[in-house]
Amino acid sequence: MNDILLPPSESPQAIPIWFAATESYSAVCEQLDPKARAFANAAGFEPKPGRHLLLPNSAGALAGVLFGLEPAETSTRDLFLPGKLPGLLPVGVYRFANDPHDTRLAALAFALGSYRFSRYRKAEDREPHLIVPTDIDHRDLLRIVEGVTLARDLVNTPANDMGPEELDTAARLLAERHGATFRAVVGDDLLRDDFPLIHAVGRASTRTPRLIDIGFGEPAAPKVTLVGKGVCFDSGGLDIKSDSAMLLMKKDMGGAASVLALAHMIMDRRLKLRLRVLIPAVENAISGSAVRPLDVYRSRKGLTVEIGNTDAEGRLILADALALADEETPELLIDMGTLTGAARVALGPDLPPFYTAGEDLAAAVGRHAEAENDPLWRMPLWRSYDSLLDSKVADVNNVSSGSFAGSVTCALFLNRFVSTAKAWLHLDVYAWTPTAKPGRPEGGECQAARALYALLTQRYR
Repeated sequence: MNDILLPPSESPQAIPIWFAATESYSAVCEQLDPKARAFANAAGFEPKPGRHLLLPNSAGALAGVLFGLEPAETSTRDLFLPGKLPGLLPVGVYRFANDPHDTRLAALAFALGSYRFSRYRKAEDREPHLIVPTDIDHRDLLRIVEGVTLARDLVNTPANDMGPEELDTAARLLAERHGATFRAVVGDDLLRDDFPLIHAVGRASTRTPRLIDIGFGEPAAPKVTLVGKGVCFDSGGLDIKSDSAMLLMKKDMGGAASVLALAHMIMDRRLKLRLRVLIPAVENAISGSAVRPLDVYRSRKGLTVEIGNTDAEGRLILADALALADEETPELLIDMGTLTGAARVALGPDLPPFYTAGEDLAAAVGRHAEAENDPLWRMPLWRSYDSLLDSKVADVNNVSSGSFAGSVTCALFLNRFVSTAKAWLHLDVYAWTPTAKPGRPEGGECQAARALYALLTQRYR
């Protein structure tokens, strides 16, 4: 998809796209040549959001495009609406003839809306291309698109071709591309190196569990550690999922995919930080060695964990990875995973919740999420719910004793494994777009990475 966005130029051959809302349509029409204006009037075009009109020249060739936007004063306007254009336009090279509501996000949405998952069947060769406006950082848009494409491809790949080893390979290739260090602790070496929860969750599968570890940047730079849940398929374990709940579980490594996308953006930008990426990669399968309900395991941190439900496995593997990350007292520790249905009940598939005790960090995350059109919503680390994780035989249960506040109690569980990090941020993502939207095709989705990249760029540019 790198060739969707072309570098800035003054190409007279590029087809102009005119953006118009109700309040600006008359002014836009004044800039059209008389024949194009007459054609638009004859066609009865109205600049309603998402509506478009192809304008011909006197020879019948495409001379321009009109595209409707929401009124500027609309508080809920979709800044990704231009992401519809790739599905509407014929093959060609286009340029923005005037400014949409947010030119940078419009160009980004154009590229992200061009995405097609084509590993198993040939994609239609009908991609329009966009010349990036001169005041937009072309290279930065490319690295964001590359990261999102990486995450979407990983999530969309079915589990038979995306197990722990294949996720390991994808991470290794990314590390090699950027000159980063790479290490993986595999199989029974997880016990040797004290990652008992990762081993316990992954040992039932024939596909060997592992902990992926990437390092990048100067050792003396501020340390930022990213932890991504890499459950490459989740049957639920012995507390097996229903067929409908299991159907999309190839996406249960979406946290790892989004973390790798963010890592790519950081490393390609060469931000002035010491990056560490930790991905516990497993398959939650069923066999004679599977974790059983009410089993008790010691974690890397030393806390004993009672298994209240084997389908709450993501927090178990994250716990060991977070404990490792926390040992280095990073300046910022971020974890991301597809963890709870409760988050979807509360906020739906498009708005992942995030948790942090830091007020300044929460405000910054919210600000960048809005600016990047990468929506996130803060939820509380409600301490009085901590007691819902009490166990009669261990230090903590992996699930709540009640049915309420499932995303909150998951965050509280993970918080027990973070004690020295200067700041901690937890995100409960969905990593999937159920119904296509502008700039967001149906299927695997990279959530939170763009917002976090903007935050880290501001801090460590």
